Amino acid sequence: MEQSTILLDKETIQMLQKNREYPRQSYRELLRHMIQIFEQVQKRNQYDEFLHKIQQKKMKELWDNKEDEAWEHA
Repeated sequence: MEQSTILLDKETIQMLQKNREYPRQSYRELLRHMIQIFEQVQKRNQYDEFLHKIQQKKMKELWDNKEDEAWEHA
């Protein structure tokens, strides 16, 4: 396994320490877990956007119609 060193400011290190799931969790393990969560959120957001685009046409059809406009002026 190749390894690399990254520089983190003290505030970032403190945030990592604060967000560990258990006291001896390594930063590597924590970062990998955070990346997995981030990837899941991105996939969910893409799915939500896909559903929204599909629903837009039907919602326009339901909301933009003559019958509803007639009720607005009743």
